[in-house]
Amino acid sequence: MSQGDEYRDHPVRSYVLTSGRAHPTRNTLRPETLLVAVDGRPAPSTATRQQRDLVRLCRGTLALAEVAAYLALPVSLVAVLVSDLVDSGHLTIRSNHQAHVLPERDILEKVLDGLRNI
Repeated sequence: MSQGDEYRDHPVRSYVLTSGRAHPTRNTLRPETLLVAVDGRPAPSTATRQQRDLVRLCRGTLALAEVAAYLALPVSLVAVLVSDLVDSGHLTIRSNHQAHVLPERDILEKVLDGLRNI
């Protein structure tokens, strides 16, 4: 194992950072969810160091997984912190969801026929 691959434990336990909560208040947060800080709105005065860093990182658009990587925290923990900041109006969620378009039936039938001929 190289030095960069070593396990790093945090001096503060995850449940302390989330006030004992294990789940975010929003069930729509996924690792690919895009986050943006609300313009001109500083982190709350009661924010933890991690929440302040999170708001600072989200001045540009970042995915939840990217924020977790920058903070060196588990994605599940960052999801709880993010949901608190979204609820308080300090972060917004950008949806990159596009309408799911199904291929036409004839294309699917051609693919199926091709697979059967293999």
